Amino acid sequence: MSASVVWLFIFVVLYWAYCIFWGVRGAMQAKTASDYFIAGRRLSLWVFVLAATATSFSGWTFMGHPGLLYRDGFQYAYASFYAITIPFTGVMFLKRQWMLGKRFGFVTPGEMLSHYFKSDVIRILVVLVALVFSVPYLGLQLRASGFLFNVLTDGLFSVDVGMWLLSAVVFIYVASGGLRAVAYVDTLQCVLLMLGITLIGIIALSYVGGWTKLNEGIFALAEFDRATAAAGQKLGTNGKVTLDGYSHYIAIPGVIQFVSAGPKAAGGAWTGIMILTYMFALMGIHSSPAFSMWAFSNTNPRPFAPQQVWASSFGIGLILFFFTAMQALGGHLLGADTSFAAAHPEHVNDVLSAGLGGKDLMESAGKQGMLVPQLIGLMSDAAPWLVGLLAVCALAAMQSTGAAYMSTAGGMLTRDLLKHFMMPNASHGAQKFWGRVGVGVIVLAALVVATTSRDALVLLGGLAVAYGFQMWPSLMAVCWFPWLTRQGCTIGLIAGLIAVTCTETIGQNLGITAWGRWPLTIHSAGWGILFNLGLAIIISAMTQNQAETQHRMKFHSFLREHASLPAAKKGLVPIAWIITLVWFFFGIGPGAVIGNTIFGNPNDMATWTFGMPSIWAWQILWWALGVFMMWFLAYKMELSTVPETEIQSLYEDIGDVHEASKEL
Repeated sequence: MSASVVWLFIFVVLYWAYCIFWGVRGAMQAKTASDYFIAGRRLSLWVFVLAATATSFSGWTFMGHPGLLYRDGFQYAYASFYAITIPFTGVMFLKRQWMLGKRFGFVTPGEMLSHYFKSDVIRILVVLVALVFSVPYLGLQLRASGFLFNVLTDGLFSVDVGMWLLSAVVFIYVASGGLRAVAYVDTLQCVLLMLGITLIGIIALSYVGGWTKLNEGIFALAEFDRATAAAGQKLGTNGKVTLDGYSHYIAIPGVIQFVSAGPKAAGGAWTGIMILTYMFALMGIHSSPAFSMWAFSNTNPRPFAPQQVWASSFGIGLILFFFTAMQALGGHLLGADTSFAAAHPEHVNDVLSAGLGGKDLMESAGKQGMLVPQLIGLMSDAAPWLVGLLAVCALAAMQSTGAAYMSTAGGMLTRDLLKHFMMPNASHGAQKFWGRVGVGVIVLAALVVATTSRDALVLLGGLAVAYGFQMWPSLMAVCWFPWLTRQGCTIGLIAGLIAVTCTETIGQNLGITAWGRWPLTIHSAGWGILFNLGLAIIISAMTQNQAETQHRMKFHSFLREHASLPAAKKGLVPIAWIITLVWFFFGIGPGAVIGNTIFGNPNDMATWTFGMPSIWAWQILWWALGVFMMWFLAYKMELSTVPETEIQSLYEDIGDVHEASKEL
C-alpha cells in the first residue's frame, strides 16, 4: 500500500469522526420535529454562510467543472458564473420565504405553497420536484465519490463498494442529526471544497511553469485547434473552430445556432443563448425545495447577504475563474492531451501521461472526469499527505450537497405526505422517526439507481437542476406577485416539467426526437420556463377570483409591511433593473459574444491586452461587475437584510403549522 493511500485513510477516518460526532450531537439536540427538520430555526450566521455555500457548490464544481472546461475551453467557462446566478435566486426569494416561514410556522415549501394557493396538488408537485431533484443528484454525487475512491486507492475498492461504504457514513450522520448535523458538517466541507480547488489549481500552474507559460500554452493550443480543423482531422476534442475562424477553446460560437446542441453545432454548443439558459438551470439549485427549508432554518435573514455576496459570488467566483481555469487549461499542457503534446512538446511538461497509461485523457475510462484525480496524483511522491488531504477535500465536496438533499427531501416526505395525508396528529417523535426512514429510502433509491443503471442516472441527473428552476413562477407568486393564481402556477409547473423532459436526453430516449436535445442551442431549463411562466401568466389572467386574491393578499400585505423598500430608496428600483438586465445580457447572455475579441484578436497573442485571451479577461471583468450587482441587490436594495421590525409568529408549537393554518 502506497504512502498516499495510507494518508488517504488517515484523513478519511478523521473526516468521518467529525461527521459522526455532529450526527450524535444533532440527535441529542433534536427535541422537536422543527429541531430535526429545520434546526429549530436557530442556525447561526457563519454556520449558514458556510453550509449554504457548500450545498450550492457540490462535487460537480470540484470534479466535473474542470473536466468540461478542459474539453470545451473558455466557452464553457461562462458556466463559472453560476457562482453568481445560483445565489441570485437566493437574493430574490430567501428573505421573503424566511419571513413567511417565521410568521406562519412553515417547515417545508409544500406547506407554504399549499396554504398560499389552498391546494394539495401543488404540495404533491413540490414533493415530486424534490424527489426528482434529490435522488439522481444524490446518486451522481455518491457514484462520483466511489469513482474517486477507486482511483486514489489504486483500485483497492471498486467503484460500487467505495460508493456504498462512503454513503453509509453520510446516511448515519444525516439520519441521526437532521439538518443541524448537515449544517455543521457542511461548514467543514465548505472550507475543504474551497481549499482543495485552490491547491489543485496552484499545483497545476506550478507544473505548467507559471502564468506566462500558461497563457503561451493556451495560445499554442488554440492554434493547434485551428490547424487540426484546417487539416480536416478529428483528434479527441480538437477540430472545433467557430464560424469566425476562432478556436473553440478561446471563443464562443455566436449568439444562437438553429440546430440542437449536438454534433451539428459549429464551433461548440456554448452560444450566448445556451450560456444564458444553462445559467437558468443552475439557478434551480436555490429555487429547489431544499433551499426553502434552508431559508426556514435561520434565526433571521442576517446570514443571507454575506453568503450570497461574499462567500458565493466573490469567494467561489474568484476560485472558479482563476484556479479552476488553471486546472483545466493546464491539463492540456501537462500531457493529458496526447495529440497536442506530440505536436507541441515545447509547450508541454508531460507529467500526466504516465498516470493515464500513455492514453489521451478523453480515451481514459473516466474521460474528462479523470483530470482532477490525475492532478491530485501528481503529489504522490513529493507530498503523499497532500494527496490524502486533497482526496478528502473532493469527498467532502461531493457529499456536501447530497447530505442536504437527503435531509430536506426526507422532511418533505414526512411533513407533506405522511403527516398531512395519513397522520395529521403525528407526534414530534413519530415525525423524526419517519423523517429518518425517509432519508433511508432516498439514499437507498439513489444507490440502487447509481449501481444498477448508470445510464439512467446520467439522464435523470441532467433533469435535476432544470426541474428545480421550474419552481420560479410559484416562488414569484408567493414572494412578489399576488396576481399569479393557483391554476396558472399549477398548470405552468406541470407544463414546465414536461417541456424540460422533452428537450433533454431522456426525452430523446423516450422517442421524442423531432428537435433533438436543447434545440436552437437553448437549454431545457429555458424551454421549461418559457412554457411554465408563459402559461402561468396567461391562465392567471383568465382565472382571477376575488376571494382567492383576498386570501393571497394576507401574505402579501404582511410582506409589504415588513419587507418593502424605504421611500428614500424607491428611486433606486429602475437602477437595480438596469444593472441586472445589463449584467445578464452582456455577462452571461447574447452580448457575451463581444468578449471574444474586445480585449484582443484570439488568433494573435500580441494583441491580447492583458496577456490572456480576450474571453478570459471579459469573464473576469463581468465576474467583478456581478459581485457589485449582488452587493447592490442584497444590501443596497435590502433584498437580503434583516427587516427593521421584528416578525411576530402566529403559532405556538414550532413543530406544527395547524395553529397558523387557522389564521389563514
